[in-house]
Amino acid sequence: MSAKNLDRHNRWRSKTVAFRVSPEEWEHFEKIVALSGLTKQDYLIERTLQRDIIVQGNPRVYKALKNQMQDIYGELRRISNGGAVSNEILDTLNLIAVTLGGMKEECK
Repeated sequence: MSAKNLDRHNRWRSKTVAFRVSPEEWEHFEKIVALSGLTKQDYLIERTLQRDIIVQGNPRVYKALKNQMQDIYGELRRISNGGAVSNEILDTLNLIAVTLGGMKEECK
């Protein structure tokens, strides 16, 4: 059983929400959660309530950015050999650009 936790207003999170996704959707979800630096639970709650995701730069986020950039580099090498660009790669690349852009603004 998972540990009980509280929301930011010190209320117990006692309700469960569950749904099914495809393996491809799960893989994409894993990528965007890693890039956000949030837990899966916190990410889903923020997005469900239509709140902006604020990424705080930390080693975990930087590692996720590095890994995603390596994956994209591999895909770009494949594409340069005549392959097609998938929408998922473009979405991930856009998310990385937005994340890095936001972190750059935060450093100013």
